Amino acid sequence: MSETVIVVNTAVAVLATVVLIVRFRLNPVISLVIGAVYLGLTAGLGVEGTVKAVTGGFGEILADVGLLIAFGVLTGAMLHRAGAIERLVSTLLRVCGPRGMPYATTVTVGTVLQSIFVDVLLVISAPLARRIAPRIGDRGLPRMATALAIGLECGIVFMVPGVGAVALAGVLGVPMGQMLLAGLVVVVPTVLIATGIMTFLFRRGWWDPERDEQEPSWAGMPAGGTGPAPADGAGGGASGRPAGAATAVTDRRGTRRELSLLALFTPLLVGLLLIAAGAVLDAAGIEQPVLVFLGEPVIALLIGLVGTTAVVGLAHGRDAVEAAVGDGFRESGQILILTGVGGSLATTISDAGLGEILGRHFSANTAAPLLMVWLIAAVLHVAIGSVTISAITAAGVLAPVAPVIGLAPVLIALAAGAGALFAVHVTSNTFWLLQSLLGQSVRGALKTCSVGVSVASVVAILLILPLSLVL
Repeated sequence: MSETVIVVNTAVAVLATVVLIVRFRLNPVISLVIGAVYLGLTAGLGVEGTVKAVTGGFGEILADVGLLIAFGVLTGAMLHRAGAIERLVSTLLRVCGPRGMPYATTVTVGTVLQSIFVDVLLVISAPLARRIAPRIGDRGLPRMATALAIGLECGIVFMVPGVGAVALAGVLGVPMGQMLLAGLVVVVPTVLIATGIMTFLFRRGWWDPERDEQEPSWAGMPAGGTGPAPADGAGGGASGRPAGAATAVTDRRGTRRELSLLALFTPLLVGLLLIAAGAVLDAAGIEQPVLVFLGEPVIALLIGLVGTTAVVGLAHGRDAVEAAVGDGFRESGQILILTGVGGSLATTISDAGLGEILGRHFSANTAAPLLMVWLIAAVLHVAIGSVTISAITAAGVLAPVAPVIGLAPVLIALAAGAGALFAVHVTSNTFWLLQSLLGQSVRGALKTCSVGVSVASVVAILLILPLSLVL
């Protein structure tokens, strides 16, 4: 089969997937499978080869990252149940002060809090950010809204155990420790620089409170209602209890004491440090069986999950732990299936031979492959509105190129993630949550969310390109 036919059919498969999702409102999972089946049949894989690529790709990526996603989401559900986010925001405000709060927020949300399912994290943190906004000075609302949007979206695609980062690592075969370290190198400066740029714009008059702000969706809602109860500083949990009560336990004498914030987050941080240590040891060529075992991502995140379960169990009891596990399973189910079918399309693209074709037109010492994957992911995201789907699809297109030209797969993963951040807009659920919960008009949300995250997208790819010289 000619190279032109393979390239055209690949483009048609991706375009058809987008049209099915956007125009016909077909579920993304079904749309991705249809795209993969079409490509397999038209690229000459035959019925058996197509089915093998679709099912094999689904199973292969879930074998690599399924437990990681499940453990990460379950750990996040535990922290949510313990009211850890509200307390963390209060601590950041006390330590960093009002002026540093946007920067502290975006870094924390983009790194430490990525184990928490994005919608849950947003529903909890947005009212807190809204309450803090008047205390941080001029243009407090747009600065906090932008910081939250940038941290949320960048963390998803760059920071393990963010679902996008884990999925990209699985599609491209990137060691999880390497993805964690490389993502950390990119995400921290990206969110800080992008937040700084947007702060500069807002202070120069690019915000009109009369046109860009409105009453937030939770205004006037009583604590313990159907939505997040607002609170000053520390905030209130989803159950309506004050944050401090979320981690209170009773000792043998009946005196109530409170678990420290450090105690809540230590198990997760230990798990992430073990993954990072495993990557460092692997790069240094050090083989110590115990450390290698503990540094395996599945084992490290399991340790984090078990430790978090123990801490939350101590604070809340068995019933709270079981409720958190139920929440985590519900949240992780859709993520796992979507990740799996993304792997199906990526495997079909690889088996069709696209990598060898593109590999003849690129070399590892040029920026073209990284810029192409960034552009593909950006275009897909504008059309589909899903950061994860667009990142996985774009990475799947360029994944076969990496071994052909000697390009580090982690660079493709980072570039795909960066491109998928471009133009978060009205097709995104995150956009509407940020708009309503933070008290922005649609015009305001387009500035803070769409423009803010797009700035982060461009900043990220500009940071990733120089990495190609050392990785």
